[in-house]
Amino acid sequence: MKKILYLFFIGMTFSQVNAAQLTEAQLGQVLFLDPSFSVNRTMSCATCHEPTKSFADQRVNAGKKIVSLGDDLSSFGTRNTPMAAYANTSPSFHFNEELNEYVGGQFWDGRSNTLADQAMGPPLNLVEMGLPSAQTVVDRIKENPFYVSTFKELYGDDVFDAKPTDEVLPAFQAFANAIQAFEKTDAFSTYDSKYDRFLKGEYELTVLEDLGRTLFFSNNNVNCSTCHLLKAEDSEKEPFTNHQYRNIGVPSNVDLFSLGHLKIDFIDHGLLENPLVDDPKYDGKFKTPSLRNVAVTAPYMHNGVFKELRTVMEFYDHYNNLERTINPETGEPWRAPEVPLTIDMEDLKGQALTDRKIDALIAFMKILTDQRFESLIDDK
Repeated sequence: MKKILYLFFIGMTFSQVNAAQLTEAQLGQVLFLDPSFSVNRTMSCATCHEPTKSFADQRVNAGKKIVSLGDDLSSFGTRNTPMAAYANTSPSFHFNEELNEYVGGQFWDGRSNTLADQAMGPPLNLVEMGLPSAQTVVDRIKENPFYVSTFKELYGDDVFDAKPTDEVLPAFQAFANAIQAFEKTDAFSTYDSKYDRFLKGEYELTVLEDLGRTLFFSNNNVNCSTCHLLKAEDSEKEPFTNHQYRNIGVPSNVDLFSLGHLKIDFIDHGLLENPLVDDPKYDGKFKTPSLRNVAVTAPYMHNGVFKELRTVMEFYDHYNNLERTINPETGEPWRAPEVPLTIDMEDLKGQALTDRKIDALIAFMKILTDQRFESLIDDK
């Protein structure tokens, strides 16, 4: 490989390692950072999941920060790139009979069962990394003697020997498994925010943060914890999502249409786009994102329609507060929901919020930021 890739968390370069030294997760880290697996060799997994930006895409493309720009520098996706941090807390996609809910998976619609499945998607997506086939990914791996020796060391000498019966080329599966192993490491889920330190007695909440914490966990005020809580209140290693799917009435994003790749009548059907889901009652439902690092991973919602965390909070509040009629970002009334018939109104019920209570909830969400990303918080 012409470029030496610096390993972000283990501080080594190709010149300092050999195949016998690398674990599967370390191989995954190298692959995650390597742009060789895009058609023009300019885009890696880290392009849209920047390790210094909470594994989110903070690029401004065509003057906007909404959706990711592909390797061809002209193609755009239709959804806001999900943060990869804490994605390792999601179970495999499944229907939970007890909850009567779809749970887990990756992407906004859960269409990839596991992190490994998800890792196979972008390299072969024509508007992302743009390679034409899994065989092309394998060919790119085989270009690099370092990869060849490492893959054989970790996965066996026959890892590049494909059989007609293989559903997935063994080396392509190994590629995905390595990236999954990296994404399962603590680098993606450090649990060292001010909130985590508070639970350990190492940080004292401010008055506003403490009020926000009280409001967040109180179903008598708002319903945040209905969807953004998996464990009991103040549990350690809380992902702040139940990994379920909801339609909260998000409007379409007119800025997304201005990029020119979608027709004005485009509707994102969310969970109904998942090939395993065909019941129209799931139309417009999207995976509930983690609130970890939410203060530094704007824009928000599946289509990036809101740029500020305060806008998100006022949007939620407008369902219960007759005074919240105006979108503060546009100065105009809230636009109609993209998919109006399946909105989960019961989960949106709550007490009307004062500006101070919104300030408090935002203050609480800010302390869910991993320690290494705290400098990214905009406190203007």
